[in-house]
Amino acid sequence: MKKLVVIILIFSTHFLNAQCAMCKAVVESGDISQAEGLNTGILYLMIFPYLLVGALFYFIIKSRRKNKI
Repeated sequence: MKKLVVIILIFSTHFLNAQCAMCKAVVESGDISQAEGLNTGILYLMIFPYLLVGALFYFIIKSRRKNKI
């Protein structure tokens, strides 16, 4: 089940809008390719903190389970 959720989230990034209100207002006055590039960049920058925190929690849980046994 977890793998299915991860796969869906990975392939649904094409439809996500990651722009804040100010970024959206600035980009709306420009070119559509510029807006898509900014949106993609924001999504990529947003992924790394979640990956780091997820990896941290994974190693914490793994070490706690190892110490219990």
